[in-house]
Amino acid sequence: MRCDVASGAGPIQYAWQRETPTGDFTSFAEGSTIITINKVNRSFTGRYRCVASNSISSESSDPIRVDIICKAQLADFQQIEAESNPASQYLWFYNNSQIINGPKLTITRILRANAGDYTCLAQNTILKTRSKRAISLTVYYPPDGSPVCSVEPALNYTFLKLICSWPGGFPSPDLQWKGGLLDQLNSQESSAILLPSGGLIPNNSLFTCVGSHPALKQQTECSTRTLLPPAEPLCFAYVTNSQQYLMLSCSWDGGAPKALVWWEGPGGQSKGGQENSNILVLRYGTARSGKPYTCYAQHPLLLQPKTCRLTLEAPVLLTQRRVVSVYEGTDVQLTCNLRANYLPVNEITWFNNRGADIQDTSKYMLLRTSAWANLTVRNADETQDSGEYRCSTSNAVGGAEINVTLLVKKYPMPPNATLIRVMYNSRQRQQVEAEWQVESGEDGGWTGFFLEYRKVSERPGKRGGSNGSQETVEGSGTSQVWYRITIQDPETRSHTVYGLIPTITYQFRITAINYLTFGHPSAGKTPGVKHAAKCKTFNPKNDSISK
Repeated sequence: MRCDVASGAGPIQYAWQRETPTGDFTSFAEGSTIITINKVNRSFTGRYRCVASNSISSESSDPIRVDIICKAQLADFQQIEAESNPASQYLWFYNNSQIINGPKLTITRILRANAGDYTCLAQNTILKTRSKRAISLTVYYPPDGSPVCSVEPALNYTFLKLICSWPGGFPSPDLQWKGGLLDQLNSQESSAILLPSGGLIPNNSLFTCVGSHPALKQQTECSTRTLLPPAEPLCFAYVTNSQQYLMLSCSWDGGAPKALVWWEGPGGQSKGGQENSNILVLRYGTARSGKPYTCYAQHPLLLQPKTCRLTLEAPVLLTQRRVVSVYEGTDVQLTCNLRANYLPVNEITWFNNRGADIQDTSKYMLLRTSAWANLTVRNADETQDSGEYRCSTSNAVGGAEINVTLLVKKYPMPPNATLIRVMYNSRQRQQVEAEWQVESGEDGGWTGFFLEYRKVSERPGKRGGSNGSQETVEGSGTSQVWYRITIQDPETRSHTVYGLIPTITYQFRITAINYLTFGHPSAGKTPGVKHAAKCKTFNPKNDSISK
């Protein structure tokens, strides 16, 4: 025990005193500020105080109690008897509070609440004398539950620290580590020990802590393992919605203990270590282009940290064709794609020939991924859709754009077509066969034909009425209405028209077509009638020909 004086003039003398059973203090040792008690036994239990004095005054410290813990547990106290005549009266006190009378105090079921100071007072009522004896009862009780084990990094993640805790109980439990490397290091007698890593400890190593207590018949234990995180560190970059910050994220989840993760980048753009994951926050536009940002992940089981890198570059856009030429009325697709997988990159945006941001409409269709965006212009029109279209994107390092010129042309004039034969194919005059040819030497191609016919005149005659009677039909002039038959096969050179009225004379014409461009109609032609062939017979006798 040590005794110190806060202030006072020397020389100072020190004396140690011990409390007697009557409550007085007697001299125990003198001359030193430190008192050492060797070979402690239960007789040294009691209260002690230090007295410091000089030529002016003396001061005493507050008493300090010394409890000597013995392995034996006392369940009851032997009867205490005091020699007196007549017989003494006995009083028992617990922590200075009277509890029972009589020479014997028995505690049938020991609880931790029973611990404390017990005093027996014997007194002679006639002689008015008394004496007392005090005893301190210490109750052992174990901690709740079982020990808890954990493994943590130490010394900048170059060592492992094994921690075993089991709080509570009296006295404190004994905790010991065992197994594997611990036996070689002879370090298992501590509840917290350091183990050098550097590849000496294998992955998935098991360590066990054994706890024991005097109040327990059996030992109890807990175990912990050291594990490397699975897979490899993962790095990626993303931009906040407001495009104010660029976030570089690195994580290496799992493992026991957790790994230390930190960033190192060019120009001092770095972030100190954090467990499991780390995010380096950069203001948008301040990232260094073409220079790597490296994430380091250190685990105590490894000699060297693992790494992953992000290299940020301004995007470069490509397109299949810088000039696209199409004919009017077709759908045309303009392409735009990134040359590489840049980190990170914003969405690719298309602008039309008037500089407006393009969205999906009936006119435009967008197909896009993170690496490309294709724009389809529907039903291209020469006047509205020709011009410069712009594809644009950017990231935290820089931006890029590329122009694509769209030329929408009208289809060339199809060549002229001429009807070469228009004939009724029966006497009923209800079907007409038309045959035509296409003139060569004309510019452009054709995709089909319009075969048109109209009424020229109607001969007088009779036709069936609504009630089955015959009615007379007067003649009429040429109609201005052309009835159109569309022929979509450009290789066709003939067509049969059905459902004609026999009493009406029709006029036919043919026109070559090319999508939205029409050729010149041919000259109108009225169908003729097929006549039966006439046979001539020669008679050699009279040298005549009969029909």
